[in-house]
Amino acid sequence: MAAAGAPAHYLGINAGALLVAALWIGFGWSARSLSQRRGLTLALLAILFLPLVLGPHVNGIARWIAIGPFALHTGMLVGPALAILASRDPDYAVPILLTGLFAALLQPDAATGFALTFAAIGAHDATKDWKIGLVGIVGFIASLRMFVIGELPATPFVERVLIDALALSPWAALALFLSLAASFALILFAGPADKPQRLALAGAFFGFSMAALMSHYPTILIGYGAAPILGLGFALALLHAESEAATSEQ
Repeated sequence: MAAAGAPAHYLGINAGALLVAALWIGFGWSARSLSQRRGLTLALLAILFLPLVLGPHVNGIARWIAIGPFALHTGMLVGPALAILASRDPDYAVPILLTGLFAALLQPDAATGFALTFAAIGAHDATKDWKIGLVGIVGFIASLRMFVIGELPATPFVERVLIDALALSPWAALALFLSLAASFALILFAGPADKPQRLALAGAFFGFSMAALMSHYPTILIGYGAAPILGLGFALALLHAESEAATSEQ
């Protein structure tokens, strides 16, 4: 971003979000019991609906919450954790994912729609639960509708990051793409959790990334934005907590 002329405070905000995420992974609270996980799930779903009530609204679209001077993309803030929580709760995975997709449709937000859709596809691949597979089909169709009605002009250094990097330098674009691919692979194969959670989180990551390539949505990790860094950090903290719990039980 700096090489392309991004404001210096963009880098500082991303670095600050990365520090907060790393501290949360290492030392933050994480829901361990079933009741705590379900309570957290309800809280995160409520956050998804907050923009519809509080705004801000841009051309009738509301997918952010304002915290001081910052506008955080709610889907990227809570979507990765919801993917994990849904995959951990087979009794309520379908209503969790459908509620999240409904919120995304109301905003509308195709990035969150794709993230929850591919999280469902990942969880289905691990569990073979036909109901979760059906959520993936419904989510994909709904997300295509969100792409049509929810597009906004691109924000430099937030959206179209890979495309803009390609115009600057093919090698820079390749390096950014490989960093995304490596992050995806680490979640998919090296994450400290059982297969359903790893596949669900990897699916959410893939969904966000595909939405950014297909339309004007934030490019996670390699673009400016605290929400995806914090959201992925929170999700990885959930995986880390489960890994520690499983280790202590052995």
